[in-house]
Amino acid sequence: MDIVVVESPNKVKSINKYLGRNYKVLASFGHVRDLPAKDGSVKPDEDFSMSWSVDTSSAKRLTDIAKAVKDADGLILATDPDREGEAIAWHVLEVLKQKKVLKDKPVKRVAFNSITKQAVLDAIANPREIDPPLVDAYLARRALDYLVGFTLSPVLWRKLPGARSAGRVQSVALRFVCDREAEIERFVREEYWQIAAILGTPRSESFEARLTAYEGKKLQKLDISSQGMADDIKAMLEGASFRALSVEAKPTKRNPGPPFTTSTLQQAASSRLGFSAQRTMQVAQRLYEGMDIGGETAGLITYMRTDGVQMAPEAISAARDAIVKEFGAKYLPEKPRHYTTKAKNAQEAHEAIRPTDFNRTPAEMRKYLDADQARLYEVIWKRAIASQMQPAEIERTTVEIEARNGSKIAGLRAVGSVTRFDGFIAAYTDQKDEDSEDEENRRLPEIRAEETLKREQINATQHTTEPPPRYSEASFIKKMEELGIGRPSTYVATLKTLEDRDYIKIENRKLMPQSKGRLVTAFMEGFFEHYVEYDFTASLEEKLDEISDGKLAWKDVLRDFWKDFSGAVDGIKELRVTDVLDALNEELAPLVFPEREDGSNPRICPKCGSGNLSLKLGKFGAFVGCSNYPECGYTRQLDGQNGNGENGAVEDGTKLLGKDPYTAEEITLRSGRFGPYVQRGEGKEAKRSSLPKGWAAAAIDHEKALALLSLPRDVGQHPETGKMISAGLGRYGPFVLHDGTYANVESIEDVFTIGLNRAVSVLAEKQSKGPGGRNGGTPAALKDLGEHPAGGGKITVRDGRYGAYVNFGKINATLPKGKDPQTVTLDEAVALIAEKEAKGGGGKKPFRGKKKG
Repeated sequence: MDIVVVESPNKVKSINKYLGRNYKVLASFGHVRDLPAKDGSVKPDEDFSMSWSVDTSSAKRLTDIAKAVKDADGLILATDPDREGEAIAWHVLEVLKQKKVLKDKPVKRVAFNSITKQAVLDAIANPREIDPPLVDAYLARRALDYLVGFTLSPVLWRKLPGARSAGRVQSVALRFVCDREAEIERFVREEYWQIAAILGTPRSESFEARLTAYEGKKLQKLDISSQGMADDIKAMLEGASFRALSVEAKPTKRNPGPPFTTSTLQQAASSRLGFSAQRTMQVAQRLYEGMDIGGETAGLITYMRTDGVQMAPEAISAARDAIVKEFGAKYLPEKPRHYTTKAKNAQEAHEAIRPTDFNRTPAEMRKYLDADQARLYEVIWKRAIASQMQPAEIERTTVEIEARNGSKIAGLRAVGSVTRFDGFIAAYTDQKDEDSEDEENRRLPEIRAEETLKREQINATQHTTEPPPRYSEASFIKKMEELGIGRPSTYVATLKTLEDRDYIKIENRKLMPQSKGRLVTAFMEGFFEHYVEYDFTASLEEKLDEISDGKLAWKDVLRDFWKDFSGAVDGIKELRVTDVLDALNEELAPLVFPEREDGSNPRICPKCGSGNLSLKLGKFGAFVGCSNYPECGYTRQLDGQNGNGENGAVEDGTKLLGKDPYTAEEITLRSGRFGPYVQRGEGKEAKRSSLPKGWAAAAIDHEKALALLSLPRDVGQHPETGKMISAGLGRYGPFVLHDGTYANVESIEDVFTIGLNRAVSVLAEKQSKGPGGRNGGTPAALKDLGEHPAGGGKITVRDGRYGAYVNFGKINATLPKGKDPQTVTLDEAVALIAEKEAKGGGGKKPFRGKKKG
């Protein structure tokens, strides 16, 4: 019996069934090893040697695989057919070698592009060895990402408190979003007018023509720049006679696009279906791994992480048969279509995304799929079918018209088109084509050269130029691909990282930089400009591709990079924070010092009138403060007026929200050293409440402030003790309380809505676990700080038997005495974890290095 290792457990059942009794299929559940999130996992001074670690769950799976291999005849590594799949196969093999279970057993590498019986059997019949250059490219990429993150992030924490981390591709992707925001801020709107005439033919049919020339001058978009000019031209046309000078009908053909790649699928799913890139990949993964189709489990699409645009010959043949069956023979071109990619660094060996069986039409598959799966499958099927269909035949008509009023002459043009044969459009059109309403898609009536046209109406409409739009997920992915930055499989993860670190937010499907992201980008552009240049990042990707092609040695690439990069980092370590702030003040002036309505100097303190405003850095991040501190205590959060961040402005530290309906005391929103809070009244006895996680200061109104200040609220008497249960917001988050026992609830909204029955259940569950979540329970996370900057998992704040602590994998580091768990930052947690690990915490020996002498 041979052991077959795949990545996903969802594939195991199907592949086992295809292969039969002589094979046993086991899943690795993705990656099995990674670089530990600690300094020294990549050692430049030791020729870039790398230390790998295996987490608990992966260790168990590897043990199961090793036991199976020990008693097996051979090993078949059938991980996914991409670079990551090759890396996972290599990791599994390395671990099995270390466990000494392989001996002289044969090891084969196979890859199949779809989960179908034929594809799996063909792959097993044509094995190969693990591709060393692909593994080398993976090692180089992983080492580069680790070295950048682990070297640059500590510099960022010291020079820019509140920043989370920086990464090789992540920093460049963030720059895309921030540069676009800066373009929007710099944009100056201009007014212009467009003039159109509604004209009639001698056959009483109307059409629209646009003004293109006036008094012998061709008009550009902004040439009619005032109401006066527009009125003069309109008056001239209202007294003019019109004549068709020429009518030109030109036949054109539109060819279909290729089948989907990863990025084009994400773009189409975003524009057509409203899916996020992450949702698209989740649904596509399910379609690839296999669905129950009338008692048969089968993969419906080919592998969805690809940048190839060509289909396999047998798939093209099947698509051509389906075209004749579904649309008719006239839609089938004489010869198959072949495509080549225009994207940089594409791997042409990979197939495009297509159905595994074109006979499984969307209509037939709908009963087996949920709504999202059915919609995405339909888009994939139609795009793949369309790619092999006849071109659309379109006749484009252009009519040139003269308007004459005495000695004054104007030129107008009418443009329209007629689809003579729909071709591939019968199956699929791009969303931009479906939504287009430009004049070229209008159908014109019959117009003959030299005939007189009747003036029906002259319209002059005012317009303004528009700033460039913010990136959507789709346009962001398209830009990344065009520039050759990152990989199709990384785009979703890159976006998620930026969002998780509060560098960007996605609002109305648009990517908007947060102030924290703007600061990081400005810092990187100011002091590490070379490493966030688009060309530099793309050229590094090209070098990684050359490694995968066997043209470059991976350690040579690392040496060249590390020599310059480490020197750049060393050069900034001694830089003073004041120098950093001065540079950021200039770079981010529109954000930090927005223009004021009264035209006064935006850098002069509005409170004292003499101090200069400047960026300042506190333990919770950046804010704007007065140079006359402490005499003048004016502060403003960076996301102030005209800002675009999550907190909004609390001008002069105080914002009046209204009055308490019972006490008539003022309710205010304020900014304190621990962040924004609401307050009722003044003085030491004033009631205060911090804003809970997820509540933005900019969104706090009178009603929400009253709700917070009403806490804690009585829920009801406990049925067993008769004592009151209350709900409130504390240092560890939202809770319910009964007789001295606190139990966390999921969200602040629960505090306002939780009923007696639910509260009793939550308290009972807490008591059954005991202090700190014992007796089989795990303490609930009080706060999620996000991913460790060097990777390897999440860092959380938890409440244990002996007090609050930060957790990272197996490492628990107690918080300093008096430290509020809700105020712990990611960089503070990383420092505590590193300190605990250095002392030998977490069951691991700390890296000491080699003994000298």
